[in-house]
Amino acid sequence: MAQNAPQSAELAQLLRTGPFHLALRSALTARGLALTRVQHKLAQRGITIGVTSLSYWQQGARRPQRPESLRAVRALEEVLELPARSLHRLLVPEGGNGPEAGRPAARSYRSLVAPTGALQQLFAELAAPTDGGLHTVGHHERVRIGPRRQLVERESLQVVRAHRDGVDRYVAIHRGEAGCDPSRVRVRTGENCRLGRVRRDAGARLVVAELLFDTRLRAGDTHVFGYVFEDGSGGPSAEYLRGFGFAGGQYVLQVRFDEAALPVRCRRVAQTSASAPRTAQRELTLTGPHHTVHVVEQGVRPGILGIGWDWA
Repeated sequence: MAQNAPQSAELAQLLRTGPFHLALRSALTARGLALTRVQHKLAQRGITIGVTSLSYWQQGARRPQRPESLRAVRALEEVLELPARSLHRLLVPEGGNGPEAGRPAARSYRSLVAPTGALQQLFAELAAPTDGGLHTVGHHERVRIGPRRQLVERESLQVVRAHRDGVDRYVAIHRGEAGCDPSRVRVRTGENCRLGRVRRDAGARLVVAELLFDTRLRAGDTHVFGYVFEDGSGGPSAEYLRGFGFAGGQYVLQVRFDEAALPVRCRRVAQTSASAPRTAQRELTLTGPHHTVHVVEQGVRPGILGIGWDWA
């Protein structure tokens, strides 16, 4: 029994974070079922599907999208003795009406509201695809607000999982507040990565940094790395938000305020999209001598999460 524990732990993690094809592959391995046997059990439930399609799904060559395919996924959960909707939600977010577009992604919300053309141009200069082959499964982010109410720096310790072979870098994005001078923004790398090329766009207040790994990840591999954006050049900041394009994983955000500039109130901020109303706002209390507030999200849902504050 003890020999199966690591495999069970890996399966549980993949069911939380995805991607779908790795979660399915892990479940098939854990149950020890051949695809022909799975096909037979699905047929007993009135689901007709080819072995080739099942093989493509577990390889990541195709994703179930049509209604009949999604019904097959729900039946797969029964066959593989998985929790209800555990595979289905990796394709369709809670409350969603259809499969998520493309691969999982997690980028700063500031990049999502940045001028699209400017961001695409910077990515093109780095020859970096929008989908870098990685999705975040854990992220601890610390933001420091200075005495002029400006964002001084943000530090990230990030855990990612590759959803394709050969990934050896991550592209981090920073967009400063109004008045930010990207030429003054500095990027520092922490553990398990080194700085590659950096591109800036003054008009869009954007800095894009290539973080290089010392190894090439295979699909399913995880990697832990850290980096810091030092800014301080922009005007007053009133919130820090991050967007998530996939379900699963843990996010911890901590904001620290300078003693010379303390907000009168802080709150957790959440919304399903940039144009949606903000929901589930909750008051946060500054704690400790370092004047910090934080939020912890154990199972991130697609959307936007962060902390906002008022100066008066």
